[in-house]
Amino acid sequence: MQRAALPSTGKRARQQCADAVLMVRPQAFGYNPETARTNSFQVRPAVESAGAAAEALREFEQLARALASEGITVCAVDDSARPAKPDAVFPNNWVSFHEDGTLVLYPLQSASRRLERRPEVVETAVRQLGFPLSHLIDLTRHEEQGRYLEGTGSLVLDNVARVAYACVSPRTHPELVSEWAQELDYEAVLFSAADRAGVPLYHTNVLMWIGERAAVIGLEAIAASDRGRVLDRLAASGREIIEVGLDEIARFAGNMLELGTWDEALGDARVLVMSDTARRALEPEAFARLSGCTDTVLAVPVPTIERLGGGSVRCMLAEVFRGA
Repeated sequence: MQRAALPSTGKRARQQCADAVLMVRPQAFGYNPETARTNSFQVRPAVESAGAAAEALREFEQLARALASEGITVCAVDDSARPAKPDAVFPNNWVSFHEDGTLVLYPLQSASRRLERRPEVVETAVRQLGFPLSHLIDLTRHEEQGRYLEGTGSLVLDNVARVAYACVSPRTHPELVSEWAQELDYEAVLFSAADRAGVPLYHTNVLMWIGERAAVIGLEAIAASDRGRVLDRLAASGREIIEVGLDEIARFAGNMLELGTWDEALGDARVLVMSDTARRALEPEAFARLSGCTDTVLAVPVPTIERLGGGSVRCMLAEVFRGA
């Protein structure tokens, strides 16, 4: 396949927010000790609960319905029953769909997660959502060298300014960030970030989010030597910048996503999606500022997925940019 030309200055404006998402309906959700080695957000259960998978499925369905009710197009694909894949509910780590028709497949650190990359999931999303697939970039070969880049978990994208932010971690290899940025014509901004215990944050999207008119960033988590550079680059986008602290990050207040929709009264509109945990973690002033920068805030409870899976609402959504 030939790669489609990237949008250039003077043509239709690039989209920051997708109007469609891919979700994978979990079949065997549960705590994964393999991923917990690098994900400090996961909480090991004292006793394995037989009801965790059912609770995760209920939370999934609630989120999918809530998105659809706001006019977001949702492609929900069933996970396969065998082999069991406890993290299949997080498809944004292994695939991304871009406005120019590029589809990227990503190398995952956990061997158990590599089973999630099923061609039928991609084929269903392309068909149901009308994604104009023109070019495939397959980075999965890097798994053989122990180098990983976990999709839009590792990368937080300013699609308008063409900047890819990434905090280096065992799941985010700096050379792969640079390779990805070169392939897709983005500028790479790399930095280090850690939680209160000094453990590197496993994914960039737990401390950073970029929407159309605002951005959230956990500056306190970013290494002091990197803060000024990252903040300056983000400020250059002209967005309103809202800071969250380490306590808020621990409750997924950095893990949100803005999506596009259409409203009879508003026309093109934006929906900021977050978990109920994140909503409760945000200080009133921060939430007010966020609310003022979008059209609708949608907060959905996903406590089981957050606690056992170590990821929140944003991690459950793989954006699909369908172009014009």
